[in-house]
Amino acid sequence: MNFKQIAKPKYWDYFILAARFLIGWTFLRYGYSKLMAGQFGLSETELLTPISELSPFRISWYLFDLQPFKNFIGISQIICGLLLIWNRTAILGAFMFLPIVATILIMDVTFMPTDMANTFTWRLSYYIALDILILWHYNDRMLIIWNAAWKGVTTRFKYPIWVYLTLPIVAIILEFISPRTLFKLLTNPVETIKGFGELFTLLIDVLGQIF
Repeated sequence: MNFKQIAKPKYWDYFILAARFLIGWTFLRYGYSKLMAGQFGLSETELLTPISELSPFRISWYLFDLQPFKNFIGISQIICGLLLIWNRTAILGAFMFLPIVATILIMDVTFMPTDMANTFTWRLSYYIALDILILWHYNDRMLIIWNAAWKGVTTRFKYPIWVYLTLPIVAIILEFISPRTLFKLLTNPVETIKGFGELFTLLIDVLGQIF
């Protein structure tokens, strides 16, 4: 095996390492900024401005500053960044990165001014592409995960059709015995029972239309 055959995979591996560090460090910075009040929020002047005079971007910046949303996003970004940078957890970090960055991208496109939204769209799309390349780099591990998640996944036992038809009723029972419902029964029993009665009537009507 010559030097070029050895070097090419090594260069690619180094590129993936750099990509992991880039998006991991970016998430660490943004997560830390949120926790340290360096992101989101409005100025004193904007807080005194009628909401109708604020842009959707500034309104969203105020809403995103509320707790526990801001801390949750900040901590999630920090954890994801650390997972990406650490070798043992790189794949987990790459998986975690996708839903977080996709949510951020949708929010940016929705609320930001057009020029700023376009800038962040290109930037975050580039990060998403790098993340996909990271996952592709570990395609042998990804194949194992794919097979475990999608192939042969079913219930442990076989059930007749009529058992599946009882699922809506059992689901209602599960909801009925949930802590939230039991609390509502204790604090407002009449309205809670009335609500379940309406739900049961709706279920009967739906089943009647099906059969």
